[in-house]
Amino acid sequence: MKRRAFIALLGCAAAWSLAARAQQPDRTRRIGFLGNKLRLEKMKKGLADLGYVEGRDVVIEYRSGDRADRLSGFAAELVALNVDVIVATGSQASHAAQHATRSIPIVMTGSSDPVGTGLVASLARPGGNITGLSLQSPELSGKRLALLKEIVEDLSRVAVLSNPDDPPVVFSLRETKVAAQALGIELQFMEARRPEDFDSAFAAAAKVRPGALVVLPASIMTRYAERIAKLALNTRMPAISYFREFPAAGGLMSYGPSLGDLSRRAAVYVDKIFKGIKPADLPIEQPTKFDLVINLRTAQAFGLTVPWTTLARADEVIE
Repeated sequence: MKRRAFIALLGCAAAWSLAARAQQPDRTRRIGFLGNKLRLEKMKKGLADLGYVEGRDVVIEYRSGDRADRLSGFAAELVALNVDVIVATGSQASHAAQHATRSIPIVMTGSSDPVGTGLVASLARPGGNITGLSLQSPELSGKRLALLKEIVEDLSRVAVLSNPDDPPVVFSLRETKVAAQALGIELQFMEARRPEDFDSAFAAAAKVRPGALVVLPASIMTRYAERIAKLALNTRMPAISYFREFPAAGGLMSYGPSLGDLSRRAAVYVDKIFKGIKPADLPIEQPTKFDLVINLRTAQAFGLTVPWTTLARADEVIE
């Protein structure tokens, strides 16, 4: 081999070695995760796709987001562990993390209205120590009501189940009211702050006999999807929610952003923060992937026929 070619080869090898070392983390990073295990697994998949190996490159400190009354304590625990970043799923978990620290970077996934609830200054320039992915998409409320009208004949009154303690509920309620007015639908409001509120909320709503039910985004609605689905069936209210787990648990259908996709994409934010980008400089992303899921078994239990045009648009049909 000629000397010049040999020197060039050595130079390329050295450059490749430096690049390879640059791609490896300089130390094992600690990620605090505040949410449910399903979302955690999706984030882990996103990290793996980016080349992170759990136990070698990252250590994940998991705290459950299934108990709203324990979120503040869990967030404080993650701060005490001095994690490098906190990933918080849902609005309540994100607010708990924000109250616990103003210095550790926070990646939120699934906040309905991060600007309106004070999590960030704006979607383009969040400011502070929080960034991530929003559920915000105003047209979804109208589409959910329109989907119910496609399946439930002569639909004129719809019950709306919400958690008034969930910060973005004002946003969700406002958009639902606007959509209902445009579609000529009267709304009946139900509230559930705690699991023990569900029975009384459904009993009260059933007295006015709404033709269907809309479940608004809230952590408690995700945790108790099966219970809500059973109550909706028992009170003869075909229901639509915003997350796939609802029809999977027996609800009629769901339409909304893919929560699993949001959790997977959260890994991209974690990676950018590890590479030195400040949360204040990372714009908030809005949903790009939406899923329509229909449970045909539940439709049959209600005696409903789902139009083929609706089925054709579904991303998943449970039979």
